[in-house]
Formats: sequence, structure tokens, C-alpha cells
Amino acid sequence: MDMFGVDIGGTGIKGAPVDLAKGALAEERLKVPTPHPATPDAVVEGVEEVVRHFGHTGPLGVTFPGVVVDGVTRTAANVDKGWIGCDARKLIGERLGVPVVVLNDADAAGVAEMTFGAGRGRSGTVIVLTLGTGIGSAVFADGRLVPNTELGHLELHGHDAEKRASVKAREDEDLSWEHWAHRLRKYLAHVEMLFSPELFVIGGGISRKADKFLPLITGINAEIVPAELQNNAGIVGAAMAAAKL
Repeated sequence: MDMFGVDIGGTGIKGAPVDLAKGALAEERLKVPTPHPATPDAVVEGVEEVVRHFGHTGPLGVTFPGVVVDGVTRTAANVDKGWIGCDARKLIGERLGVPVVVLNDADAAGVAEMTFGAGRGRSGTVIVLTLGTGIGSAVFADGRLVPNTELGHLELHGHDAEKRASVKAREDEDLSWEHWAHRLRKYLAHVEMLFSPELFVIGGGISRKADKFLPLITGINAEIVPAELQNNAGIVGAAMAAAKL
């Protein structure tokens, strides 16, 4: 059965129907730019555009780049601060007239990777990191998600970690792959010191270029692998959540 997932990011809003038997997109996804400012109403317009494009009228899963508790968005690091305290589930549901579930974007991507991708069948502590505008995290203990961990906001050498080691930081500062990998190694070492995971799964669109930076990261005890679902993981995870409505 196909379900529908939408992944709200700091730079783009993307969505597609998902074949949950395969954990893959059933059609080519549509991506529209995230509006600036990324206010709730403006972003929901983008979500509606994506959903209407496919003619979808059933349950909908939507990811959000921040903490989400019972459909309410609690933080807004890379979108407009108007999202803080917003009942996103109600807002989107009323706009589209369908049942909606809203969850943290990295949590959605992590669940998809643990079910269909690089974390499939792995026990112990697994940490999925989504590298993009910021750094999202999903922590799993023997396959069970610890939601809303937000490890991208750990302090590292006096800075918010994602301000130093995200893909946006690499692009904004025009860092070489070697320089960026050095920063990412420091971040992974910090996370490893705190959680001692057996496995890091590196996701986000940058995972398509894993060969350019993962071999440069040394001195980490945990295994480090690229995400298999790459930048579609959030859409798949959102659709998985919608299937439970």
C-alpha cells in the first residue's frame, strides 16, 4: 500500500507517495523551495503544493526540522521562530482536510534507515545523523527510538555543532572536503564520547558523496556508513508514520 510523506527542510519541502512494502518512493518526488521567512502559513502552503501535485487525499506524514511533541513544534532552529509552540498537526490537517502526523525530520529518517536501510537488523546503540542545513539526529537503543535528541545543537569548542559541521557550514565557508571532514570527525568523536554507539549512519543529501569525505574520517571506534535511503529517508519515515493513523 502506498502512503504519502512530506519532508520539510531548511532549504526545500519535498514529498512523494511511498511503497511501504519496499521502503522506496512510488513516484519521483516533488521538491519546492522552503519560503523565506519560513513562517508556518508559508511553509504549509508549500506542503499543500506538494501534496496536491500528486492528488493525494489520504493520511499524511510530515517531518519538521525541530522538536515535535504531540504534533506541536517546540523548537525552530532553521525556520521562522513562529513555529515555536505551533500546533503543526492541527494547522496542516485543517489546511489539507486529511489526518496528519508530524514528527522530527531526523527521527523519521532514522526509522526509515533502521527499517529499510543501513541500520536494518542492527542492535545496540545506533545514531543516524542527517547532514544538511543543520545536523539532525536519531538515537536508537536496540532498535527503539529515543525521540527528539537534537544532537546537532551540542556545544563543540564554544559553537553550536551544526554551525561548524553541517553541509551548510561547508558551503558557506567554502571548506575543502578535507577541512570539513576534520570538523565532522571532531563532532563524531564528541558524540561517541557521550553515547558510545556501535554504528553511525550518515544521511542527508550529502550521503550521495560519502566517498569524498567518509574515508577521511579516522580515529572513531564506531562503524561509520552512509545512509542507504539517502535524502529520501525522511519522506519514507513520514509515510511510515502516516500508515499508523
